[in-house]
Amino acid sequence: MLGGLAAVVLGSTFLAGVFGMAGGVILMAALLFMMPLVDAMVLHGMTQLVSNGWRSVLWHRYILWPVLFRYVLGLIAAGCAFFSFILLPDERVIFLMLGIVPFLGLMLPQHLVPQANKRFGAELCGFLCTALQLLSGVSGPLFDVFFVRAELDRRVVVATKSACQVVTHLAKLVYFGLLVGGTTEIATDPMVIGVALFMAFAGTTLSRPFLERLSDRAFRRITMWIVMTIGAIYLVRGVAGFL
Repeated sequence: MLGGLAAVVLGSTFLAGVFGMAGGVILMAALLFMMPLVDAMVLHGMTQLVSNGWRSVLWHRYILWPVLFRYVLGLIAAGCAFFSFILLPDERVIFLMLGIVPFLGLMLPQHLVPQANKRFGAELCGFLCTALQLLSGVSGPLFDVFFVRAELDRRVVVATKSACQVVTHLAKLVYFGLLVGGTTEIATDPMVIGVALFMAFAGTTLSRPFLERLSDRAFRRITMWIVMTIGAIYLVRGVAGFL
């Protein structure tokens, strides 16, 4: 399990470091196959906190701080709503949610697409993404909707998304680690935590030169295909669970 975990964390954080997306979704899917739901939520939160935190440091000059502050307002609103009750959804519902959201975002006409850098966009992004994060453990597919069609520099997208995800994963760790009680042997094993965090740091560091070589046009084109591919995989997985 440690070998598989190391490979998945390294690959997923490298992918997220280049495109600012998909890594967390892939990692969550792999963890759900390896361990119980709550353990997966806690380990995913710790790994993504390191990955996004280090990515925020590497690209700190490109963070849109007003977007981050407004995002936090939406996160706080969602947190207040969710901390009043505990909800652990069916894993099949998680897969369906992750599969449907990307297509909904891509089907919307340009003038209706919510964008984080527009009025009330960051607040809505913070509320919805935090809600999905606490329900399913990941919010990448929905998060990408607010950035993938925005006319922003690729480094701004990666940096700002990473900073927003840092506070989101902190909220998730509090929710699943303290309130729900993610304290089994897997989630607290020092070897498991150490491998996951080291690989998250390594994958994020290795991704930087690849992002530098990409053009903004290629970045947007590839990220759109990634969103659609992952959405299709999750949708099939979710539907299969009900058959």
